[in-house]
Amino acid sequence: MPHKHKTTQFMVYHSDMARPTTTEQQGFGVLLADLRKSKGLTQIQLAERLNTSQQMVDYYERRAANPTAKTIQKISEALDVSISDLAVQKDDKKNKPGPKSKLEKLTDRLSSLPKSKQKVVVDMLEGFLEKTS
Repeated sequence: MPHKHKTTQFMVYHSDMARPTTTEQQGFGVLLADLRKSKGLTQIQLAERLNTSQQMVDYYERRAANPTAKTIQKISEALDVSISDLAVQKDDKKNKPGPKSKLEKLTDRLSSLPKSKQKVVVDMLEGFLEKTS
């Protein structure tokens, strides 16, 4: 009697074919997805640049509301954009009348620095914040 082999089929989904999420994207996630797509990258390609998984990129795009400074730094380098390009402002502050706050001015100055100097400042700030938490 011949031996029958059981075969298993796997469905492979392209990121554009995947089941849509039921979770609404956060401001950062929408911005990240738009930047990634404008660079012509898939989630998998961005994940490779970040040395992480496609699932983690999906998490950043769909659920991460407040990524760490180190994560933002890595993403800015991977997408070749400034840190301020990844900053999401609350709608009520976007069109705030009057002069910029001190933090907004510092963020603008930081984003104009070369990426290597941005990294130094972000690492220093991240270290300080970790000690105070």
